[in-house]
Order: sequence, then C-alpha cells, then structure tokens
Amino acid sequence: MSLSPTVTSWPEPHSPEESDKLQTPEQDTQQASSGDMPSTHREDTRPGLGTLRRAFSRAGRRALGQVPGEDVGLLRRSSHFLRSLRRPRDDGPAAAPGGARGPEGPSGVTDGGSRPSTTGVGPEEPGQEEGKSVADLITERQLLAAFEQLRQLETRLLAQKASGAFEQDPTGLARRAMDVCLLYDGLAAEIRAIVRETLGPGGVDAATLAELARVVRAEEEAHPVPPADGDFLLTPRRWRRHWEDAVTRSAQERVRQAGAGDAAGAAEGASGLARLLAELGGSVRRDLRKVRLQVQPAYSAAGLPAWEAYLRAFHGAVAQRLQELARDARGCEQLYVLLDWTANVYGSPDFLGAPDLTLSTEPLPPLLAPSVWARLESDYTSFLETKITSCFDSILQLEQSRWVAAEAPDVLQGLYHTPLSIDIHMLVAEHVKAAGAISAELEATTLRICARALGLFLPRFEKAFLQSEAVSEAHLGASINACEELRTSLLARFPGTFEELEKPLVAAICVFQKRLLQGLQYDVQPLFRVLCTKAWLTHDVLQPLMDKVVAFAHHLEHVAPLRAQETLQEAHRYVVREYLAQVLSPRERFRGVDRVTGSQKMGLDAQAIGNTFQGLGSEATWLGQAIPCVADILGETYKDDIGRHLETLIGSYPDIRRDHVLAILALRRLGRRRNQRLLQRAQGLLRAAAKAEGSGAAGGRVLFEEIQVPTSVDLLITCI
Repeated sequence: MSLSPTVTSWPEPHSPEESDKLQTPEQDTQQASSGDMPSTHREDTRPGLGTLRRAFSRAGRRALGQVPGEDVGLLRRSSHFLRSLRRPRDDGPAAAPGGARGPEGPSGVTDGGSRPSTTGVGPEEPGQEEGKSVADLITERQLLAAFEQLRQLETRLLAQKASGAFEQDPTGLARRAMDVCLLYDGLAAEIRAIVRETLGPGGVDAATLAELARVVRAEEEAHPVPPADGDFLLTPRRWRRHWEDAVTRSAQERVRQAGAGDAAGAAEGASGLARLLAELGGSVRRDLRKVRLQVQPAYSAAGLPAWEAYLRAFHGAVAQRLQELARDARGCEQLYVLLDWTANVYGSPDFLGAPDLTLSTEPLPPLLAPSVWARLESDYTSFLETKITSCFDSILQLEQSRWVAAEAPDVLQGLYHTPLSIDIHMLVAEHVKAAGAISAELEATTLRICARALGLFLPRFEKAFLQSEAVSEAHLGASINACEELRTSLLARFPGTFEELEKPLVAAICVFQKRLLQGLQYDVQPLFRVLCTKAWLTHDVLQPLMDKVVAFAHHLEHVAPLRAQETLQEAHRYVVREYLAQVLSPRERFRGVDRVTGSQKMGLDAQAIGNTFQGLGSEATWLGQAIPCVADILGETYKDDIGRHLETLIGSYPDIRRDHVLAILALRRLGRRRNQRLLQRAQGLLRAAAKAEGSGAAGGRVLFEEIQVPTSVDLLITCI
C-alpha cells in the first residue's frame, strides 16, 4: 500500500516553536528531578535536552529496528501526534489488518528487533548497533555525522517505501517517518542552541561553527526542492532560515539583556538613559566585533553570510529597543541623549572601535522610523525652546545679582566687561553645536529658537538695567560692549539667522549711549548758564565744563571704539549746540566794545572746545565752523562782509532756519534795510540748502535744527 494517502500531504517539518512545544513536558520532568539526581553530562546544561536526546535515541533505534518494547509509549505518542496533523483516509487502517496495532499495543515494526518485521523489512545493517546513535551524535555536536546517518535512515526508509514493504502497515511507515522527523527536529534544535551559545560567555569553538555551516549546506544539497509527489521525507528542512531566525532571536536576547539593570534609571533622567545606551552600545559593539573577527571566518568556508545576518539582526533588535525607549523619553535632555546616540554613536563609522571594521556593508533601514525621528525632533525643539528661555531668565537674574551687589565691571583688554556676552555666546554655541551634531535641520531650528529668545531677552534686560540702581558710566559702558560683541560676533558666526537681531541690538546700544550722555548733560547743563554774561567776558567759565567732558571721555576709553567714537561725537555736538543756544538766546545784550569782546571770547571758546574734543579723539570736525561763524557775524566791523559769513554758515549747516538767522542778526542791530537785504539773501541760500538736504547732500548732520529760538522784541524789530 502506498504511503501517499496517509503521509505525503503532511505539513512541512516542525518549526523551531513546534519542536520547543514537543520538548516542554520532558523539560519539566528533567527540571523537576534535577535536584535529586545531579549529573555532569553536557546535556544537562541545556534544559530538556537530555530527555529530548533519549527520545531521539529511541527514535533512531526504532528507525533501525532496535527499539525495545518498553519504549513504545513515546513512539506511540509520536505516531499519534503525526496522525493528528491530518486524518488518514478511511482505507488506511483497514488496508492492513493485523499489520498495525491499535493505540495500546506495539507495532510489528517496533518489536525490539529480535525477529523480522511483519512488513518484510530486513534486519538492520551491520555496524549500526555498535556505532553511536543519531541522538548521541547530535548531543556530542557531531552534526555532519549525525546528518549523514540520518540521511541514510531517510534514504533506506524511502527505498523500503518504494519496494512496497509497508503496503500492509502504513501506520508503521508513518511512525518511522515521524522518527526521522523528530531526529531532524533535534538536529535543528541543536543548531539553534549553538547559535544561542555563540555570543554567550563560553562561546562556541570555530570547528563547531564550521560544522554547523557545512551541515546547513549539506541539507540544502540533499533537499534542494520540494518533491513533486509531496513526499514528506524529501521536503526541504530550510535550516538556513532556522539559522537566520536563531541569529535574530539571539541578537534580540542580547540587546534586551544589555542595560536591563538601568531600565528603571532611564525613566528617571537623562543620566540613567545615557548609562543604558552606553551599556547597550558596548554590548552590541563587543558582539559584532566577535562576529566579525571570530564567527564570520568560521562560517565563511561553507558560504553562510554570518556578518550580514548578524548585522541585520542586531540592527533590527537595536531599532526595536530604541523604539521602546523613544516612547518613554521625556524632557529635553533625554530626547537629546536618544537622538545623539542614534546619530553620533551608533551611526558613527568607527562604532566598532577599529579603523578596519565598519558597521555597515550594505544599506540598512533607518534605526528610527522617519515618523518617530520627526516626532523626537519636534518634542526636543519644544522642550529646547522652553529651556533656552529659562536659560535667558537665569542670565538676567545673574546680572541683577551683580547690580544689587554693586560690583564694578571688570576691565579686560582695556574695555569694560560683563559676563553677559560670554554667557549668551556659550548658551547659543552649546545648543547649536549639539543640534548640528544630530542634523542640519535641527541645527537651523535651534538657531531660530536662540535668535527669537535673544530678541525677546534684549528689551527685558534693557528695562531691568535702566530701572536698577547700578546705572553708571562703567556699567553702561559694559552693557554697550556686550551688545556690540553680540552684534558683531553672532552675526559673523551665524550669518543669515541673526541678521534680524541687528536692529534690536543697535537699538539697545543707542539707548545705553543716550543714557550715558544724559549723565554728562546733567553734570554740565548748569555750567552753560554763565555763558554770554558780563562775568563770562572777564573769566574763563568754560574750563570747568571742559573738565567734565574730559572726565566723561575717560570712561569712553573703555568702550568699544566704534561706539565710543559715536558717543564722543554726540557729546561734542551737544556742547557746541548748547553753546550756540546760549549765544542765540543771551541773558544780556552787548553793544560796542562788549560786543567785540564777546565775539573774541566766542572765538577763544570755540578754539578751546575744538582742541579739547580733537585731543579726545572726536572726528566731528564739521562742528568746528559753527561758533566761529556766529562770532564773526557778531564782531564783524565791515557790515558788507556779514552776508559772506551768513553764506558760510548756511552752507556748512543746511539745517539752519530763518529764525536762527533772525536771532543772529538781532545780535548786531544792523537796521531795517540791511536786515531785509541779508534776510532775502539768506532765504535764497536756505532754499538751496533745503534742496541739497532733500537730495542727501547734507549727510544727515543736525545742529541748528535742535536749537529752540524764542520769539522776542529784538527779533520782531529785526523782522520789521
């Protein structure tokens, strides 16, 4: 009777999981008795393998006709399991009356080997009883010898089937086929055990790994394709796939064990997560180096791609572990640790720690899915924005504490210094560098966050500083220097992103400069009141004012040169403007000799002012003509030359207005007709000056425009 109705359409050989399930009851029995009867046999080092070995030994002896009667219970269970996979056809058992026993009795094939089988199967071949069984060879990890012997059993059983030896006993053939299947499963289980132990503490010797690779290739050559008739015995066992699955499970176990002790700490903070990832990276690095240097050479002779298989397995296991950690990551630090480890540690070309070993030899999928990576970056930037804002708050608090302590600013390299600029530079550089190490996109986002936070910080700092009691020339100079450093260095280092901060920083500098000048104005304003008085004609009342200016300029020596020059020129313009304001609105009118003396006095004062500011380094030379021109008009004895002086004055200062000309003419009392002529000439010059000012020829210089001239009787008389 043919085996095909009962055997040929059975499923593929047992998967690793099914084999494990078959071993479970026996494992429980062994584990339960291990405490009572210790053994040093190597099979006891793998739970359940001893019991499985004994089962395979019995199956091997039965496949050779050597099974004693007391072992038929296990074989009966195996046969019952095989029959449970597919219900045999109705004619299966009936076709062999008396050829096979029922569930309670041994079959004629397994009668202990003391007499010929009722199916006509001949006695076992010589030497089999004296040699080791397949199970023993598997246990001793003589894999190739076990496979060759098992292959002989399979070939003999196929020959017996082809000869019709089992026509009267299909159940016996099924049991014998089940025995071969169990032995194949045992060999597959041993392959998985070897893979599991390969990266363990003891490891596996290279000879065993090489034999594993050869037996996988031998099985592929023995069973290249499924048989056309679907015979179960000739079905490919697919041990290469089982080997790859075992490699994958081994990598998953190794990755899961790495950092298991720090799993609780990872949920508490960034340091715990960093320790976990460091241990994970170290474990993966050691395992992959071992694979590359020891395991791969052992497999390579038989053509098994060990490096590629282990690399894919570990990459997938690490990716799965990181996906789990990503779900629980919280806070800016934890998110950054995770992103940084992914991009810069695992993704580093020298991850394996040797220049001749690289991590990837083929394209691998992203360690984190694009959606997960995008979510981590988004969460990180959200936390980062809050953190950077908090850092700017801390910087402001540090500055306020220095103001309260009335600490004078340091002088470094000749300039007033405050830690403000350094703190901001370090804050920006630290976060931008960290983000740039992960990705260019994250770096650009971090730059925008820093620029926006700094833009919001500047007005807060400005307001808090000006409202504090620490406002002084030194502190104002230090703040000007800090803003100037930020303006120049940040814009140069990060072009494009911080350009929008140019205006806020310049505005803050101008506010501090203005406050600095207000201190000077407050000190010297009372000194202008004695100008153009009788006492002024005979005394040097300008020197105290110049002394104040020199003291003020001493602080400007410790201010950034560009801003110090701007402030000094503004102080120069202020002194000239206030001097002219006193001249055009005199407390006393001079006539005769006093007028000429006043004109000479103005000339001397103009020279003193010009020399003082020139000595201080002021580059506002355009201010030098204002006071002398007015002095020349006041003291000119040849009245026809007054128009020439007016022309010089209006040409040099196009912001002068008709009221200023009237005020100057009022100082001379020239008479109605001459005043009318001078006014008409001046108006023509003013119109030309206005056109030039509109075209930008004036250069934005302002002097007379800010001088208020009150209306007086003298001005009215001059106009009439």
